[in-house]
Amino acid sequence: MEINPALSVSELNANVASLLADSLPMLRVRGEAQGVKRYPSGHVYFSLKDTNASVSCVMFKMRAQLFDRLPREGELIELRAKATLYEPRGDYQLKVDGWQAAGQGALYEAFLQLKNKLAAEGLLDEARKRVLPAFVNTVGIVTSLQAAVLRDVATALRRRAPHVRLIVYPSSVQGASAGTELAAAVQRASEHGEADVLLVCRGGGSMEDLWCFNSEALARAIAACNMPVISGVGHETDFTLADFVADLRAPTPTAAAELCATATSDWLGALGNAHAALQAAAQDQLAQHGQTLDRLQTRLNAASPRAQLGLQSSQLHSLNLRLRHAVERGVAVQAQRLSDLANRLAPASAAVLRQHRAKLNTLDAQLHALSPQRVLARGYAVVLDAQGKALLAPAPAGDAVTLQFAQGTQDAVLQ
Repeated sequence: MEINPALSVSELNANVASLLADSLPMLRVRGEAQGVKRYPSGHVYFSLKDTNASVSCVMFKMRAQLFDRLPREGELIELRAKATLYEPRGDYQLKVDGWQAAGQGALYEAFLQLKNKLAAEGLLDEARKRVLPAFVNTVGIVTSLQAAVLRDVATALRRRAPHVRLIVYPSSVQGASAGTELAAAVQRASEHGEADVLLVCRGGGSMEDLWCFNSEALARAIAACNMPVISGVGHETDFTLADFVADLRAPTPTAAAELCATATSDWLGALGNAHAALQAAAQDQLAQHGQTLDRLQTRLNAASPRAQLGLQSSQLHSLNLRLRHAVERGVAVQAQRLSDLANRLAPASAAVLRQHRAKLNTLDAQLHALSPQRVLARGYAVVLDAQGKALLAPAPAGDAVTLQFAQGTQDAVLQ
């Protein structure tokens, strides 16, 4: 029996590519554009989807530059394309020759309808949005425990404001049930009231990946939350209903972490500036009162009989009896006035110093309250791994850890 020789993978893919080119003419295909991206080469790649299937598409630079814009995410479009095979990988794809809009996609239509509904109820109004608190001790975060953004947010906060405590309210951030889980996590954070501000975040993705953040339940939970909410979903160009309803929208999760808490260095700098300003104010007050005393002394010296009359000693002797009473009265008046001014100056200077000292003590107490050591003194402990880094999530059983208390440490093994 004759056996056909084995084909190489390259020969197989070449044959399949030839079959596609010969058997399928220029096609017209309709679907929703997803994951549209233009690369530095000028080529545009995206997927065309319907309810049950998707196909990869490529529009090369020479064709892409003929159009004023690219298809929008979720937009229903109609392609004119050839079915081809990318031979190095054996991937089937459509090579786009042209495209035109065929109406907005179902996802985008649903997004607009729900946005208009929430806007009509006032949930998107800027007037109802709250300003973030000046002092933040605890930050809540709603995201997945497996999400890379959790590590990014924790790193940003540890670098910017190491005194801030982080509480995670875990939830799925993708999939059919994610919208409901996210809403429940926001409600749980609101009910517990442990955080000063709440972050709702996840990394980038397609419109479908981020669709759970367009959940009506999540939007209403954010609007009803008892604390200010910052959304940090996807990249700067991604917008969801959570962004519109939140009190503040950040372009990325890391940016959301940086927005929620003022840097410790900023507070220390403000305290140093306040201390310097108090010292300068006290010195200015003392200098001004000293100048007043100098002017009074000059006026008193100028009021003496010798200076006023400029008489010779013989003339002064003859006038001494007539001027003595007048001089004594003048000196008594000036002395009394100087005494009154001195009595007023001392309380005024003391009051100014007391006021500035009280303000400085208040700022010092506020800074002391933000100290991580104070948090440990309330009974908390930090769990450190073998490298001395704080654990932000459960570690495998059997790992050696160190418990850092307010007073001392203790080694332990996770069970």
